[in-house]
Amino acid sequence: MNLRAASKDPNDLVIKVRGAKVQFGDAVIFRDLDLDVRRGEILGFVGGSGQGKSVLMRMILELVPKAAGTVELFGYDKDKLTAQQQSEINRRCGVLFQMGALFSSLTVKENIQVPMREHYDISQRLMDELAYLKLDTVGLPRSAGSKFPSQLSGGMIKRAALARALALDPDLVFLDEPTSGLDPIGAAAFDALVARLRDSLGLTVYMVTHDLDSLYAVCDRVAVLADKKVIANATIPELMNVHHPWIEEYFRGGRGGRFLSGAAGANVSAAG
Repeated sequence: MNLRAASKDPNDLVIKVRGAKVQFGDAVIFRDLDLDVRRGEILGFVGGSGQGKSVLMRMILELVPKAAGTVELFGYDKDKLTAQQQSEINRRCGVLFQMGALFSSLTVKENIQVPMREHYDISQRLMDELAYLKLDTVGLPRSAGSKFPSQLSGGMIKRAALARALALDPDLVFLDEPTSGLDPIGAAAFDALVARLRDSLGLTVYMVTHDLDSLYAVCDRVAVLADKKVIANATIPELMNVHHPWIEEYFRGGRGGRFLSGAAGANVSAAG
């Protein structure tokens, strides 16, 4: 059962970024950037390599400082929060970094418990049980809890990292290239898992990706980063009407063209 379908209300925002700018030295990564993420949606975030997709995600999480602009999460301006309020907001967010970013010296169970230790004062027994519940949630056997990251396959690492991102039962989950490095079957299974968790847990998902299959399979809308700002934020059919060289090449040329031809073929078959 879908507890929280993607909101159709453009004012029902979990993330609201306005006029954001990030630069490293003299290099401006993006400027005057606006971005909206609606409650309950899976938003795909795409752009060329090195354009700042992961930088923007880290800026929203305050892992990278911004030079200008505002960031609101759940309706709160992050620059105006007290330390306690900031901690409360952080507990409502989970993050899966590129390649999982698990601590290599900790077991999977211990990795999942890192956010619990930071934010909660609970017994080891309860943390163990919660960690096992998270493993169940992402489809990993409980025996994986005692393994180290080096003993896991790529797909298991991604699921373990997702279990850690869900450790505090967040409302908002950030996924940075979650299917990168996975084979097509593993990537499709991970996409299906993300969609299922969104529907069952009422999550809002911000997913940085370059995977066209993921965009078409699970994303409600797609935001496009180019020319140092978000140039579009819409459904894929709506993006097809945006005339911009990068969007046209990404969605219509090369690999993107197979989705369009497949859709055309399906329409011809239906008509016949």
